[in-house]
Amino acid sequence: MLMANPNELDERLNAIQQMLRRLAEDMEKGRAAEQRELSLRPLTIIWRNLLFGTARGVGIAIGFTFFAATILYLLKMLGALNLPIVGDYIADIVRIVQVQLEGRTY
Repeated sequence: MLMANPNELDERLNAIQQMLRRLAEDMEKGRAAEQRELSLRPLTIIWRNLLFGTARGVGIAIGFTFFAATILYLLKMLGALNLPIVGDYIADIVRIVQVQLEGRTY
């Protein structure tokens, strides 16, 4: 492998550094323009936050539903194994959840 001239390396590093600096400035200008636009239209901020909050809430609800359903399924499977202590405990939990899902009080 050939070693590059130290001056060439310095020039390349300086060129990369300048490109990164220009890129950072361009990104900052874009962000400033977006902030200015949003400050002129506060209803846009409210609408975006409402939309993002709703999407986050729905995502959390769906995720928790899948998580809880998986846990209940695993507990039901463990209850079917008739393990001495754990099986009774799990069976009680599954029974309570099923009664709650049917809307009855136990």
